[in-house]
Amino acid sequence: MSTFIFGHKNPDTDTVVSSIALSYLLNEEGKNTIPKVLGHINQETAFVLNYFGVTPPDYLNDTKVRIKDIKYNKRAFINEQDSIYNAFNFMQKQNITAIPLVDSKKQLKGLVTLKEIAKYLINGNKEEIDTTYDNILASINGTTCLKFDDNIVGRAMVASYQSKTFQEEVKLTSKDILIVGDRYKIIEYALKSKVKLIILTGSHVLPLKLYKLAQKNKVNVIISSHNSLDTATKIILSNKIISININTKPIMVHNRDYRTDFISLAHKIGHTNYPVVNSKMECLGLIKVTSIDNYTPQDVILVDHNSLSQSAIGIEEANIVEIIDHHNLANSSTTTPINFHCMPVGCTSTIIYNMFKDRKVTIPKHIAGLMLSAILSDTLIFKSPTTTEDDIFAATKLAKLAKVKIDDYAYLMFKASSSVKGLTPRDLINQDFKTYSIGNASLGISQVITMDFEEIKANMDEYIKTLDEIKSTNYLCVVLFITDIYQNGSYVIYNSNSKNIIAEAFDLDNIEEGTFIPELVSRKKQMLPSILEVMNKRV
Repeated sequence: MSTFIFGHKNPDTDTVVSSIALSYLLNEEGKNTIPKVLGHINQETAFVLNYFGVTPPDYLNDTKVRIKDIKYNKRAFINEQDSIYNAFNFMQKQNITAIPLVDSKKQLKGLVTLKEIAKYLINGNKEEIDTTYDNILASINGTTCLKFDDNIVGRAMVASYQSKTFQEEVKLTSKDILIVGDRYKIIEYALKSKVKLIILTGSHVLPLKLYKLAQKNKVNVIISSHNSLDTATKIILSNKIISININTKPIMVHNRDYRTDFISLAHKIGHTNYPVVNSKMECLGLIKVTSIDNYTPQDVILVDHNSLSQSAIGIEEANIVEIIDHHNLANSSTTTPINFHCMPVGCTSTIIYNMFKDRKVTIPKHIAGLMLSAILSDTLIFKSPTTTEDDIFAATKLAKLAKVKIDDYAYLMFKASSSVKGLTPRDLINQDFKTYSIGNASLGISQVITMDFEEIKANMDEYIKTLDEIKSTNYLCVVLFITDIYQNGSYVIYNSNSKNIIAEAFDLDNIEEGTFIPELVSRKKQMLPSILEVMNKRV
C-alpha cells in the first residue's frame, strides 16, 4: 500500500509543493509514496506547477477506512451452477455460514446460508435432480463409465422392487435417474427405456453386452462405491446450489463503502454476513460483522500542518507515520512514535530542502523550482516576520538549481496569482482559509495575497455577508486579510460583530471594514496571535 502525503485543506503553494517534493525524496530512497491535495489548487499554485511542468497531485477526499481496507474473505463466493455438496464443503473450509453466488462473469446473483441448506435437505424434494454430470460424480465420489450429457435433469429413484415387479409397476422414461446395484435385468430394462442416467452402486460394472447397449442408446452411466441407500442420500447434494431457497437480492456492501457506514448498517439490519461487490457489481467476497476491527489503515504523512481539524476527513482513522511542519503544535496524537520534524522557519519547503541535503539526494530543476516558489510565497519574498536565514539560504540555492532570478520570478508568480476577477467572495475566502479552536468556539482566518484590493473593495458588502454566513456555523470570529506584499501590509475585512475584537487585537482606535494595517503580513506570527489573545479573554 502506498503512503499518501498531503498538506492542509484549502491548499496553498507550500502545502502542494511540500507534498510533491517530499514524495520525490522518499521515492528516490525506495519508498512508495503518492502526493495528494485536499482541495482546489489556487491560481498561484497552478502557475507554479505549470511554469515548472509538473502535473498537479490527485485530489484526496478522505482517509477513512473503507471496506477494501478490511481483511474480509476475498475467496468466499461460488458459482451458482455449482453443487450443494461443493458449496457446503467450501463453507466448511472457509469457516463461513453463508456464501454469495455468482455467474460466470462473477456478477452477484444471490446469497445462501447454511440454514437454507439444512431446510432443503430436510424438507426439499429428494427425487428431483437438476445438476451436471460432474456435480454428481463429486457428490457421490463416483467414477465415469459413460458420459453423453453435461447437464442431468430428472427424477431419481432406487430400484428397490424385485426385477419382475419393477418392470411391471415402474414405467421408465428419458427423464429418470436410476440408482441400482447388480440387478442386470432392471439395468437392461432401464437401458432399453433410454433413461437419463444409471448409477451403479457397490462399485459394480456393466457387462459388455449392457455396456454396448448403453452406448447405443446414449445412456449416461456412473459407478458409485457406496450402496444404493447412501448413494440416494448423497445424490441430492449434487443439485445446483440455486435449486434451494436463495436470497436473490441480498443486502450487499461496496468495497468503497466506509467502515463506519457498514457498522451502522450491520447494527440496523442484524445480519452476520454481507457480500462485497465493486462498482461493476462483481462479487469480491464475503465480509462478516466480526471482521470490522481487522483492517489496515491508510499510511499518511502530513506536511505544512499538524492540526487534525485542518487535515483530511477521517484523519483519525489513518496511520500518521510522519509530520513535517513549521507551525505551532496543535492537537495531533498518534498511537505509536513517529518522525515529527518541526522547525521555526518560514516555510515547510525549507525543512524539506534541508532533508534533501542531509540525505545527499540530488534536487532536480523542477523540484528546486517548486520549493523556491513555496518559500517565496510563504515568506512574501522574505518580507514576512516568519522569514529566517534558513529560508533565505535555501531559496538562494534553489534559485540557482531552478535557473531563475528570484526577483523576476517572484514578480511573475505574484502577478499571476493576484487577480481576483471571476472569483466569488466565498471562492476567494476559501482559497486559504484556516480554522483555529478556542475552547468550544472557533476562529476562522483567511489570507489572500493580491494587488487588486480595489476589486474586492467594490464588492465589500458581499464579502461581509459571506463572512457573516461562515461565522454562523459555530465561529466566534471570521476575518479576511488581503495582503499586498509590495505595500507591505494587509487590508482587513471581518464579520459584522467582530469589530471590537479586531480593533483591540491590532490596537486601532478607528477601524472600519477594509482598513489597511501597515507591516501586517504574517498570519502565523502577527494575525493569529493578536486575535487569539483577545478571544481568549472572551471565551
